Amino acid sequence: MNIKPKIYKPVIGLEVHIELNTKSKMFCRCDAFHFGKLPNTNTCPTCLGLPGAMPYPNKLAINNTLLFGLSLGCKINNVSRFDRKHYFYPDLPKGYQISQYDLPFCKDGVWFSGSGLKINIKRVHLEEDTGKLQHILINGEPVSLIDFNRSGVPLLELVTDPNFFDVETVLEFLKDIQLLAKYLNISNADMEKGSMRLEANISLQAQVPNITNDELPDYKVELKNINSFKFLKIAILYEMKRQSDILSSGMKVIQETRGFDEKTSSTYSQRIKEGSEDYRYFPEPDIPTFYFNNKLLNDLKKQLTETPWKKRKRFIKTYGIKSKYAEIITSDIERSDYFEELCKLSKIHKININLISDLIINKNMDKKYKEPQLFILEILKSMKKVYFSEEDTLNAVIKVLSIEKNAVQDYKTGKLEVLGYLIGSAQKLLTGKGDVALIRKLIIEKYKRYE
Repeated sequence: MNIKPKIYKPVIGLEVHIELNTKSKMFCRCDAFHFGKLPNTNTCPTCLGLPGAMPYPNKLAINNTLLFGLSLGCKINNVSRFDRKHYFYPDLPKGYQISQYDLPFCKDGVWFSGSGLKINIKRVHLEEDTGKLQHILINGEPVSLIDFNRSGVPLLELVTDPNFFDVETVLEFLKDIQLLAKYLNISNADMEKGSMRLEANISLQAQVPNITNDELPDYKVELKNINSFKFLKIAILYEMKRQSDILSSGMKVIQETRGFDEKTSSTYSQRIKEGSEDYRYFPEPDIPTFYFNNKLLNDLKKQLTETPWKKRKRFIKTYGIKSKYAEIITSDIERSDYFEELCKLSKIHKININLISDLIINKNMDKKYKEPQLFILEILKSMKKVYFSEEDTLNAVIKVLSIEKNAVQDYKTGKLEVLGYLIGSAQKLLTGKGDVALIRKLIIEKYKRYE
């Protein structure tokens, strides 16, 4: 007896494109910053695909791609190369894109969601970006114009396995990937400016009660080039409903590439989806093969920073703050560093960390006080804590200024950030019981005496 399934489970894989913030493009010396520039004013024979122009790889873009892959626990292919990916589209002047196929720079990484779901990172590779089509009206007629300023910009691509089964985990992953690019300072990943673009491959898996089905569907629909988390969520939910209706009616879903219409909140067909054989990949003959040695990889590993998701978990475990608070604070690397400075000071002054996190999230006190010491002072004032006298504070300031001559000289030459260091040094002498505002005032008044 045939049991017709009425429930479908989404199976989703992701592709993420991130423009790297190098000064020059991927294979030429044109400026990589293209946003807001007059169309076709930032080009050369190489990024326009003119005959005889030879590509010259951008070393920093390659190193940043390796760094990104290492942060995701990827294995680095010691032997790697670029390939030509052939397809015809107006924004691709050469008729092919220099990308990577079977030997990407990075492969086999992993990411875990907050609930513990394992997402496999299939590959992280590097390619050149395409030009940009602009659809406008001229004399009342719709036309498509091409701006090649973006053509050739270094474009990192991350591809996951189809390990996602709900929209919320998709968004959680993508927000972490965006943060990682910012933490590593390899891209601003600004979706409004197109420097991070999202693609999702979606299919539905039939679910029959009491029967486990782990077999992947025999089709997938690709949602192409979506530029916001909000629109991606709407597009995925719409596509799940569309495919469910098709399957429930006994029909088969066509494997294709679809776009997203922001006005109607719906997807629309763009083209029948190609397979890898349609792109006629072959090794790029104008760029030699890459061989990465252990010294390079070890040097890159020294540049790794704590990933945003590991920092978030550490904040929750170490400081005991709410998970939502940890998520907000770690969404900005400077804010998270500021918070950690506050945590150090909180130990000295015996201030509850939950009070500090609450003042950051609900009162934005970190925006009001640029120096953590002043933030703490405000709390201490509200607690009516007793400070050292002005005479004792002055003596501590004089001692610090006489010892920290290099810091004083830096301050006098305009490096105002050392003021916080001098305040902290005075606080150490005062065992954390100095009035920070007074210390600050005395340093500004007194430091000229030690020229």
